Amino acid sequence: MINILNSIHWNVDPAIFHLGPFSISWYGLFFASGFLLGYYILEKMFKREKNDPKWLDSLSFYMILATVIGARLGHVFFYGWDYYSQNPSEILKVWHGGLASHGGAVGILIAVFIYSKVVSKRSMLWALDRVAVPTALAGSFIRIGNLMNSEIYGVETTLPWGVIFERNGEIVPKHPTQIYEALAYLLVFGVLFFLYWRTNSRKKEGLLSGAFFVMIFGARFFIEFIKENQEAFEANMTLNMGQWLSIPLVLFGTFLVIRAIKNPEKEYKSFVHRLN
Repeated sequence: MINILNSIHWNVDPAIFHLGPFSISWYGLFFASGFLLGYYILEKMFKREKNDPKWLDSLSFYMILATVIGARLGHVFFYGWDYYSQNPSEILKVWHGGLASHGGAVGILIAVFIYSKVVSKRSMLWALDRVAVPTALAGSFIRIGNLMNSEIYGVETTLPWGVIFERNGEIVPKHPTQIYEALAYLLVFGVLFFLYWRTNSRKKEGLLSGAFFVMIFGARFFIEFIKENQEAFEANMTLNMGQWLSIPLVLFGTFLVIRAIKNPEKEYKSFVHRLN
């Protein structure tokens, strides 16, 4: 039996404050904070390896652009094509909401590939391994932003930490899956951070980025089982859209990890050059 009185009641205003027609949102604050912390972490990594500082600014620009564009197009094509195909002008209105992390991941892959060709002239996986570490932390921040927006939560639960999202008209407690994902991504960040700074994993191209894809999207796959469907069409699916999109990314990550562990460094670098 659900005890509504003992549940957590959540009715936070998504906007921190309003200034005329404009407002500053919690989601925007956490989104920006994630990128700023990511920049700081990458800066420390680049200094440790004595890389060209100019590479960092270029990489940050590529990452921000790729994340926003990729996540938006991912939402448009994977979740809302029926609507956006009839209302194409809405695609550009990111401030109306609608970003998909799987699209962001694909966008980052494309951006890192271009960055490696144009800027660093090093293998794609060299850059991807370094980007993976702060990206996990940024993902955690973004999920907290989703919590502040009272969005992307789970199904009904009797657990004592169930949350009633009153702003959306909910009257029964639901799984706060935003918090579950935020904690999972924070754990992934901790693992990757340790592997980079305390082991020689950074020298095995593809290991860190492979671990990132396996852990992040593996966690996403299982959490989706207790998450409400984002779109009506998912009700007729064995697995929801988030799970289907997670599977190829987990498989890709598994391939990178196995390849990095099994192959000698010299042999693996030849594979990376072929990949580029």
